[in-house]
Amino acid sequence: MKREKGLLIVLSGPSGVGKGTVCGALREHDTDIKYSVSATTRSPREGEQDGVSYFFKSKDEFERMIRDGEMLEYARYVSNYYGTPRAYVEEMIDKGHDVILEIEVQGALQVKETFPEGVFIFLMPPSLKELRSRIEGRGTETDELIDSRMTVAEEEIDLMDKYDYVVENDEVQAAVERIKSIVTAENCRKDRLIHLYKQLMEG
Repeated sequence: MKREKGLLIVLSGPSGVGKGTVCGALREHDTDIKYSVSATTRSPREGEQDGVSYFFKSKDEFERMIRDGEMLEYARYVSNYYGTPRAYVEEMIDKGHDVILEIEVQGALQVKETFPEGVFIFLMPPSLKELRSRIEGRGTETDELIDSRMTVAEEEIDLMDKYDYVVENDEVQAAVERIKSIVTAENCRKDRLIHLYKQLMEG
């Protein structure tokens, strides 16, 4: 039975936890999930492509999108804006597709106010020591910036009780399987389907 609307799946967690890696692996396993590309004002990292990894925007462009109501959510994180363009997400959900957002914690909490029926998953590092090691392994940030990211990470981990699920990213494929199980279960929830089955039985 085709659902009237898709799920909004929000995956977030501290910087360096591996959100992008897990989402990329999830897309390879489940091609039915639509992936929403975020916008950001930070500079591209090596190998990142505009419109694929992120929509890379200037500060002026991003602030214009905020003013015009084009962002589903946005946050300022370590001197850069990050956010989700609204139009694509709403269009896909209305067509019955599941959409996954890979966003920062501040943005996820904004989305929860607008879409409380969404599925909110917090991606957790195995430890703070491992998280720092992953950030250092990028080789793109100063010690001062890494210290700042770690301070923010501890504050964000304290907010995990705002989420529906917590998934530890100890190993990417294991994390992907846990998320797939969550999505399958959420798609079978009675309150998402009961009115459709009642209509079927009545006519």
